[in-house]
Amino acid sequence: MSKDYFQLHMPENVCFGCGVSNEEGLHVKSYWEGDEAVCQWESEEKYHGWANLLNGGILATIIDCHCMGTAMADAYRKEDRSLDSDPVYRYATGTLNIKYLKPTPNDKTIELRTKVTEVKGRKTVMHCRSIVEGVVTAEAEVIAIRVYDSSQDQGGNPFK
Repeated sequence: MSKDYFQLHMPENVCFGCGVSNEEGLHVKSYWEGDEAVCQWESEEKYHGWANLLNGGILATIIDCHCMGTAMADAYRKEDRSLDSDPVYRYATGTLNIKYLKPTPNDKTIELRTKVTEVKGRKTVMHCRSIVEGVVTAEAEVIAIRVYDSSQDQGGNPFK
């Protein structure tokens, strides 16, 4: 069975980190595994910081994009509806607070695991871990803000 990646339900997305419509992007893809959103991401040599280590800004980008997709998917899940249903929600970063704990290898699969810890109005708070071969290399507290709700659209949908 193929995974239902959150980002595939945002066909107009041109974001560098998660946009399916950005050929040059990082192509972050997230899915549910129980109550956690998971992303398995493979880097490329061009994203290194030091030799064989991932650049910290790239790690921040994949965490950020994974969490924005998670906030969206969580909202749909809480409403017990498909990611292809209306109204359409989109999220943007309110806060991204990362603790880099250990160097992140650039030549191994990076797994992101995120749990939603609080939802209050348009705000979703999440805890994300970056894990490589069982070792947590970074932890992040991320706040996503719902910035678009198609049920409130007055003809100004920025995604069309």
